[in-house]
Amino acid sequence: MTIKTVPFDIVTELDTEEAMIEYLRQVLEDGDTDEILRAIGHVARARGMAQLAKDAGLGRESLYKALTPGAAPRFDTILKVTRALGLRVTVAHG
Repeated sequence: MTIKTVPFDIVTELDTEEAMIEYLRQVLEDGDTDEILRAIGHVARARGMAQLAKDAGLGRESLYKALTPGAAPRFDTILKVTRALGLRVTVAHG
């Protein structure tokens, strides 16, 4: 008997605004930079990378590169992306 597996893609689970926000919230709490970039990239793919790039005023390829783990995107790039996603970056005392 052979078991067939398929790769898991978190993007398929990010089908509501609430799911996207909760996912990002949890990743941000952990604070790992590469994981944060990866999570923003997952949400971007769930929303549609081409439209998001357009809304953020970035090239699609530039957006992919900026959200790759190990990348060091400029803070203004991250702000453009989060704003295009309709998110606010806030600070809270913990």
